[in-house]
Amino acid sequence: MQDLIRQLREQNKTKIVLLVADGLGGLPIEPGGLTELETARTPNLDNLVAEGICGLSTPVAPGITPGSGPGHLGLFGFDPLKHDIGRGVLEALGIGVEVGPKDVAIRGNFCTIDAQGHVTDRRAGRIPTEVCEKLVAKLKAQIKVEGVETLIEPVREYRLVVRFRGENLGDNVCDTDPLSTGMLTLEPKAGDEGSKRTALVAAEFLRQAKEILKDETPANYLMMRGFANFPKIATMEEIYGLRSAAIAVYPMYRGLARLVGMTVVEPGKTIADQMEVLKQEWEKYDFFFLHYKYTDSTGEDGNFAKKVEVIEALDAEIPKLKVLKPDVVIVTGDHSTPSRMKSHSFHPVPTLIWAPATVRPDLVTAFGERPCIQGGLGQFLAKDIMPLALAHAGRLQKFGA
Repeated sequence: MQDLIRQLREQNKTKIVLLVADGLGGLPIEPGGLTELETARTPNLDNLVAEGICGLSTPVAPGITPGSGPGHLGLFGFDPLKHDIGRGVLEALGIGVEVGPKDVAIRGNFCTIDAQGHVTDRRAGRIPTEVCEKLVAKLKAQIKVEGVETLIEPVREYRLVVRFRGENLGDNVCDTDPLSTGMLTLEPKAGDEGSKRTALVAAEFLRQAKEILKDETPANYLMMRGFANFPKIATMEEIYGLRSAAIAVYPMYRGLARLVGMTVVEPGKTIADQMEVLKQEWEKYDFFFLHYKYTDSTGEDGNFAKKVEVIEALDAEIPKLKVLKPDVVIVTGDHSTPSRMKSHSFHPVPTLIWAPATVRPDLVTAFGERPCIQGGLGQFLAKDIMPLALAHAGRLQKFGA
């Protein structure tokens, strides 16, 4: 499909906004009840869907629960089954760490272990970011692994990025996080011959880190996750001819945007800040990716009422978007995160397309899971959203004679 779009794309001055409410989809708490989105008062989103068309998008494939990486790649028009991007690369790019062909990027978590080495807290009590920064500075000053260049950078709270640079560093290495408390951390083990050196480097890094951090409280060790080399992937401009900007607060989503060639602009801290940045950057770009995290984090916390509240807060900002007169607005999520499940889920995601000049409206007048089942878009794969956005923006020529 991307090869076809390269052939058919054409330039104009239309503007496209992709508003991703992370983890948007939900479930009723009780059978027969309303979901978080259906419970929320969303007059502005309801107005968009009444003037537009809606449906349910499947991030990867029916029945498959996606991570945030695959979920967003699908929304950007990349088949997530063909583009498996490691979490370490995404985390590194998200904080502006360069990742090149000789690198392995790894996501690190500070943790708490007891005297016997058992994990008592996988996130070290969610230490403040300033504590993370001090610990990273301590590691930077002392860790030296022979034969590789080591870079360590803080992300936020308990998270950090580690990058190894050198020859023959494969990324097929298992995570060291046991994913449960009361267990020993795992040894970094290579899954193939080409990754054995990486596993040895990681083991030595962790050995030194344990010694350096042993007297710290509560973050007295760290775990490694998502070993990843940099993938080869085309950019949004190469495929779609779009000058694209990302307005995302959290590092991982900024990393995803950089991966596909978007310019990442400083977003502020709130959705109101993001809308103001959108206004300021409006004339510079053709495509805007606007990411809203809190629909996901409240779902993962199992907080139904809070998820309703943050959906309503997002809805209140929609008029600021409409006043800019975009040609196409897509509102969706990268996956569902039902409060009832406290996790990502496989459920399709409510999706709307608002495009006043070209849309063929359906009969739906409210934005929610059950209304979207009846929408004109039906159920479709998320990777098909970008071709639809381009078509509604008048950016695709006719195919064939």
